[in-house]
Amino acid sequence: MQTRVLHTLSQRPSLTGSGVTLDAVAREAATAGWQQHALIGVPAGDTCSIDGLEPGEISRLEFGNGGESSLDFDVPGMSDVMPYPSTRFSEMTVEQLSSYRAAWATALSRIFDEFKPGIIHAHHAWILSSVLKDAAGSTPVVVHGHGTGLRQLGLCPHLTDEIREGCRRNDLFVVLHQEHARLYQEEYGLTEQQVAVVGAGYREDLFHCTAGIEERGDSILYAGKISESKGLSSLLDAFELLQASRPGTRLEIAGSGSGEEADRLLGRMKTFGDALIYHGRVDQPRLAELMRGCKVFALPSFYEGLPLVLVEALACGCRPVCTALPGVRSGIIPHLPGVLHTVELPEMEKIDQPTAGALPGFAKDLSDTLQQALAAPSPHSGKDPGDLLAPFTWRAVFKRIEAAWRSLAG
Repeated sequence: MQTRVLHTLSQRPSLTGSGVTLDAVAREAATAGWQQHALIGVPAGDTCSIDGLEPGEISRLEFGNGGESSLDFDVPGMSDVMPYPSTRFSEMTVEQLSSYRAAWATALSRIFDEFKPGIIHAHHAWILSSVLKDAAGSTPVVVHGHGTGLRQLGLCPHLTDEIREGCRRNDLFVVLHQEHARLYQEEYGLTEQQVAVVGAGYREDLFHCTAGIEERGDSILYAGKISESKGLSSLLDAFELLQASRPGTRLEIAGSGSGEEADRLLGRMKTFGDALIYHGRVDQPRLAELMRGCKVFALPSFYEGLPLVLVEALACGCRPVCTALPGVRSGIIPHLPGVLHTVELPEMEKIDQPTAGALPGFAKDLSDTLQQALAAPSPHSGKDPGDLLAPFTWRAVFKRIEAAWRSLAG
């Protein structure tokens, strides 16, 4: 049968959840013998790679000054705050949107002529995925939903009809959890047969436990974008409260952001002195090292798909603390009962923005939950972490994705 797959990602790989997923799927597909090519969007002059692919198997659409195309604006991001300079879809002009669509169409046409894929695996149910069928024709298209397309539908009402109509032409959506499946069916007008739950995975070769939790002291790690929507401001509030009852507690933060929001958060982080360690942007091996050095991992995000980083932290021996997001409730807790410490979301004004009046109470609840996690025993006590996390390995996730590819590609 045909074993040529084209991956598409409209932003830079590796630095966000979808980019990590692309790395993992491409790496597993290479091991399974698939011939692959990837088309990605990157800042002009940026160097990046994809696991499992050689440089000649990656085509780049460049954005920003110095790029070879006419796309003289920053790469549009599926989140409004990206770990590098980016353009918000909600703020793009008519001219920018037109040139954006045209540039992807040209790149797709060229790659289809040269690579002749038997299946397309597209990340994000957004603009690029909405125009794919124009180039793909009868070639099956699988859209990998990460949740951010759902959020962008709310942020860009002027684009929703176009996106929904274009995306629903594709053959199959693979999503992170059952609640996602329901939302994608509802928001994009899909049939039940057009959606399959494949979950998300972690790299067990990187994320594993080598030290007991008792050796880590009162230490908390956050890893993610330097962004208000990730709950980082509330985490700083909670940490301030926690210091009063557990002096000597350490907070470590890994991640990056850009713009005024990130600058404001970074400025506040400096006020904690030696009690807060900022590592900046780290790669996955370094993140795993940081996780093995901390007792608790905190992700107080107001919006996520399926936050795989919680599984990675758990594999490294951290006690995860997170908001009770739909993806956590349906995609993680059923597999890991009694392991996660959750905090109820505050009252929300927008999909990823809480009401201001709810934040003090949320910070207090978060502080109390962090204290409980710091006092708890190792999450691995009496359990084999390999058995516990087996459903979340990338090998298991890829088998579900590959089954979808083969059923469509024939």
